[in-house]
Amino acid sequence: MTRMKKTTLAFGIALALGTSATQAQTSLTLSNWVPPNHFVSTDILGAWAEEVTEATEGRVQIRMLPSAVGSPEKHWELARLGVVDITWGNFTYEPIRFKSLWFAEMPLTGSNAVASSIALWDTIGEYMSDDPAYDGVKLLGVGLLGGGALHHGSQPVVDVSDLDNQKLRMGGPIQKELLEAFGAVPVAAPATRGYELLESGVVDGSLHPLESVIAFRLESQLEHHTLFPGGFYDATFFIGMNERKWDSLSDADQDAIMSVSGEHLSRLWGERFHAQNQAAEEELRRLGNQFHQPSDALLEKTHGIREAMLTSWFEEMQGLGYTDPTAIVDFYESRYQALDSE
Repeated sequence: MTRMKKTTLAFGIALALGTSATQAQTSLTLSNWVPPNHFVSTDILGAWAEEVTEATEGRVQIRMLPSAVGSPEKHWELARLGVVDITWGNFTYEPIRFKSLWFAEMPLTGSNAVASSIALWDTIGEYMSDDPAYDGVKLLGVGLLGGGALHHGSQPVVDVSDLDNQKLRMGGPIQKELLEAFGAVPVAAPATRGYELLESGVVDGSLHPLESVIAFRLESQLEHHTLFPGGFYDATFFIGMNERKWDSLSDADQDAIMSVSGEHLSRLWGERFHAQNQAAEEELRRLGNQFHQPSDALLEKTHGIREAMLTSWFEEMQGLGYTDPTAIVDFYESRYQALDSE
């Protein structure tokens, strides 16, 4: 979809949500921190909002605010406190609160965004419903990127030594630990700051899924893309609603909203990211950007780092009261494999 078409669609969604909200019994506010023409705004949040309106027969409508209420890192807390009704964001922008999900962001976990998103939804429901970290927010859907890649502005990254002292933008604790293990210099910043950091020379490259290279207009600044089987890393995202606001809805409206949320919304997230990643790769190849595969040595070291991360995570999770954290990973991987084979 062209940017002009996306902008038109986003405007149409915003107009429809804004003008029709007065006719609904319940109008819910949604804070969104990516541009209105970004596919998360249009193809996921906007599409889901329309499904909610239809499922509730117009009784509940979602009004996307014209600008984000706070920074991306604050969006779970904004929903928990009820500053806005609905938010979305990256779980591990709050890494300590959501340490339970670190396993899903580790390298080589999977590159099928549909399978990983639904598997994560099922895993949270199976193992984390009693974890107080999630209190105050009604989870409506979750999603993953479908595997992130390693992008550089001026050189291929295929060997372990290619990462030495390279300054790379990253967005979470797993990415930070991964880069440090390779001798790179992690620079923490949201994906929305990628252009600024690359343009100013603060970083040499950045970690993104392929879609973000196009979505954030980084195709001319990041000309080298290293794709790892199963992804170099991943990122876990939520769409959630203030729990008190959720409880104020009628049982009928809750049931109607969940009929287009949960697994359904997580699948929608995964399908849209998968489609966008495919389209981005096609566009980047058309532009002449270079794609690379990791050397055997780089891949072997990545596997080793993953195993060390999992071992450390198992120990920390036991300290947090999870008696069998290996069962969480086993369940997730089993669900992923079953979904990936469909």
